[in-house]
Amino acid sequence: RWKQPRTSEHRAMGEPQAPAEQIVTPWDVAGGSEGGIDYDRLVQDFGVTKISDELIARIERLTKKPVHPFLRRGVFFAHRDLKELLDLYEKGTPFYLYTGRGPSSEALHMGHLVPFMFTKYLQDAFKVPLVIQLTDDEKSMWKNISVEESQRLARENCKDIIACGFDISRTFIFSDFDYVGGAFYQNMVRIAKCVTFNQARGIFGFQGEDHIGKIGFPAVQAAPSFPNSFPHLFQNRVDIPCLIPCAIDQDPYFRMTRDVAPRIGYKKPALIESRFFPALQGESGKMSASDVNSAIFVTDTPKMIKDKVNKYAYSGGGVTMEEHRAKGANLQVDVPYKYLSFFLDDDEELARIAAEYGSGRMLTGEIKKVLIDLVTDMVTRHQQARAKVTDEMVDTFMSPRPMPHMFG
Repeated sequence: RWKQPRTSEHRAMGEPQAPAEQIVTPWDVAGGSEGGIDYDRLVQDFGVTKISDELIARIERLTKKPVHPFLRRGVFFAHRDLKELLDLYEKGTPFYLYTGRGPSSEALHMGHLVPFMFTKYLQDAFKVPLVIQLTDDEKSMWKNISVEESQRLARENCKDIIACGFDISRTFIFSDFDYVGGAFYQNMVRIAKCVTFNQARGIFGFQGEDHIGKIGFPAVQAAPSFPNSFPHLFQNRVDIPCLIPCAIDQDPYFRMTRDVAPRIGYKKPALIESRFFPALQGESGKMSASDVNSAIFVTDTPKMIKDKVNKYAYSGGGVTMEEHRAKGANLQVDVPYKYLSFFLDDDEELARIAAEYGSGRMLTGEIKKVLIDLVTDMVTRHQQARAKVTDEMVDTFMSPRPMPHMFG
C-alpha cells in the first residue's frame, strides 16, 4: 500500500524491458512499452476527473492560502467528487481527511513523504481532522512479514509520519492490528457483504492461490472512509464527508468503496490523487522500499544521498558534453529535474533550471548538485524532527481520544 540514466556507463549496464501494457494496481506499478506511465490513459481507464485550473483557484479562494506546489504543478492531478466536497464545505459542512501507509520498511523514502506533505497542507489549510491508517495487517499478509515485525514497523513508521508536522489536536493515527474492532469492524462487515468474490477478483486481480486474508482485506482499507468507524471522533454520525489524498494506484480500493457506500446508507468518499514519485532509475514505475538503490530514504546520510543521485539518478542529458551542449537535456525523462519539480518550492528558480538545463547550458553534474543539496537539507530537517518524536508522542497520536477542537 498505503530507470537508469542513459549515460554511457548505464547504457553498458543494460536496461530492464518494460511490459507491453502498463500495470497499475495497489501492489504493482510498471510503465508500458514506452517506459513511462500514461496518466491520460489512467484517467480514462479509472474514470477519474482531471483537476482543473478553476478547481485549484477555488481551493485557494476557500482556504485563503496559496495552493501547494503539488497542486500547481499537477503532482496531484485527478479527483473524484472534489467539486462536490468543496460545495458542501462552502456551505458550512466540514469534512475529514483519511490517508494511510503500509509499513513494509524500517523508514520512509522520499516518495512516501509526498502524500503526507500534501495531506499536512490540506489539514492546515482547511483546518480539519485527519485519520491515518497503518495497514500492518496488509503488509503481514502481502510481504510475508510476521505479525510482530509488522507491528514494530508500523510504530517506527508512525514516528516518521509524526515528524512531518501533523497537528496532534486534529490527527489520529492507528494501526489495524491495534484498532480494528467495534464500530470499525461492524463497517467492515457491512462493506464485505456487498462485494462478491467475483467482484473482488475483477477489481484487484486476486487468483485462486491467494489466501483468504488478501481477499478480505479491501474492506479494512474501505472502512476509514466512513466517519462512524471512529466513534471517539464522530460518534455515530454518517453525514461527515471524507476526502482521501492518495496515489492513483490506490484508486481500485475506493472505486469499490464508493460503489458500496450508498448501498449501506453512507456518503461516497471524495478522492484527490497523485502521480507516482519515480524511482531514481526512471519513470517506468514508482520508488520501492524493497530496493534501496531505487529510493532516497529519510534515514540516508548526506554521503549516501550524494552517491545515489550521482550513480543512479536517470539523466536526460547528452551522452557527451558536446551532444549535451548542442541538444540540451530531455526534461521529460530526467529524474533530477523531476525530483526538483516535486520539492523545489521556488517556481522562478525551477523555470530557470528548466531553461538552462533544457538548452544544454547547465550540465548534468550541475543539476544533480542542486538536487543533492535540496534533498540533503530536506532529509536532515526530517531527521532532526524525528529525533524529537518520543514514545509518549506516538502513544498520544495513536490513542483513540476525543478531539474537541478538530474543526476550525
